[in-house]
Amino acid sequence: MLFNSDLFIFLFLPLTLLGWFLLNHLKQYRFAEAFLLGMSLWFYSYFHLNYLWIILASIAGNYLISLAMEYKKHSIFMWAGILYNLGLLFYFKYFDFFLENLNLLFPSGEFVLRGILMPLGISFFTFQQLSYIIDRAKGEAPHYPFLLYANFITFFPQLIAGPIVLHTELVPRLTDLSVRRPTKEGFAAGIQRFVLGLSKKVLLADPLSLVVDYGFDKVWYLDTVSAIIVVFTYAFQMYFDFSGYCDMAIGIGRMFNITLPENFNSPYKSESIQEHWQRWHMTLTRFFTKYVYIPLGGSRKGELRTILNILLVFLLSGLWHGANWTFVLWGLLQGIACVVNRKGFFKGLPGPLMTLGTFTYFALSMAVFRSPDLSLALEMFRHIFTPAWTGFLPELASAFAIPEAYVFTQALTLKAPGLLSAFYLCLFGLWFMVSILVLRGKNAAELTAEHEEKGYPKGYALLLAFLFAWSVVSLSKAGPFLYFNF
Repeated sequence: MLFNSDLFIFLFLPLTLLGWFLLNHLKQYRFAEAFLLGMSLWFYSYFHLNYLWIILASIAGNYLISLAMEYKKHSIFMWAGILYNLGLLFYFKYFDFFLENLNLLFPSGEFVLRGILMPLGISFFTFQQLSYIIDRAKGEAPHYPFLLYANFITFFPQLIAGPIVLHTELVPRLTDLSVRRPTKEGFAAGIQRFVLGLSKKVLLADPLSLVVDYGFDKVWYLDTVSAIIVVFTYAFQMYFDFSGYCDMAIGIGRMFNITLPENFNSPYKSESIQEHWQRWHMTLTRFFTKYVYIPLGGSRKGELRTILNILLVFLLSGLWHGANWTFVLWGLLQGIACVVNRKGFFKGLPGPLMTLGTFTYFALSMAVFRSPDLSLALEMFRHIFTPAWTGFLPELASAFAIPEAYVFTQALTLKAPGLLSAFYLCLFGLWFMVSILVLRGKNAAELTAEHEEKGYPKGYALLLAFLFAWSVVSLSKAGPFLYFNF
């Protein structure tokens, strides 16, 4: 079930909120927890019923390992938990990738691919459970009752695409009976955050995807200008899509009086790649820092070891995103940039220049991230770095055929067809400039905090209502979230 769907907005979310608060109001606390778990499992299994058995097996296995840790043999069970979680992740996400590469190494082997269906969100709920098992082994987490633990893992706002939540951030709120009643403040902040995220997804990310998809499909025909525009547009699309989802997740959490961790903090304002990764997918960065980088020695074992640790963490981060060498290369590019920044090669340059350079590097690296294989990524870079002009830009812009422009395009088709290309180019240029303005302005978290403190002026409330109405009207053409694939 998608956040950006009529079913979720007008049925699932109101029904879940009503049932949760009503059962708690009646002091049926266990029934409330069971109801929330049931709704979260419905939300998850809506995509595919078979996903349900996989996540239940993952939860049950980790719960039993946590229970076994009551016998104090923490290190044994910690490694059992790590192997169990990584084993499930490897099988469902990487096994076919592994066989593909075996076939390349041993052409006579003819390993048959299994065509394994990858469960949505498996990377997220696996890392969430890994963090809990490791914290249990360190004595930093108690063994929770099964119902509470299952709700911690399956709480539907963050289940599919994060943010990756630690038990200390969610379980205390789930067990605090004093917050199990609706509040005006929580709903006001939650609705505002949800609408801002929905708008970013439906009104910015999805329209921009039209140009991105067309550009990557026609990569052989791009010239330098159009290739640069495609990769920059994809960087915009990815940010609006993923951060929009997280805004909606955090907004829904606020409606439940639960504060989920922030996952984005205006990353395109960063002055270095290191700073960028402190602002982009922050909960993933936190996970790798706490559970991989620091245990490997962090920066405590000399410069060479520090560099190797950084590169390893980013290689793993790239592989976490998907079973493809493009993701591995993308992760390596992030690690190399962090090492270069660490050496201070660009220290002293003006801040705006550093910000532009950081964004440009990240946007270019996203060409690798988006490409289905390395050959297409290399072709994209060939067009970017080999100056050429073929006049492809108007054709690229013509892919920006959004429904909002239907009346104008029909009128031009009838009265002045020669102006259609110029119209599409101007329309796409408008959306591109609006995207830049949104990126330069306050982010959703800052806007929400500001209006929580100062109130909601009538003009701002009307703007939110307009954005919500526009987004709902546009839901029929809304696409799935990009990070569902990772």
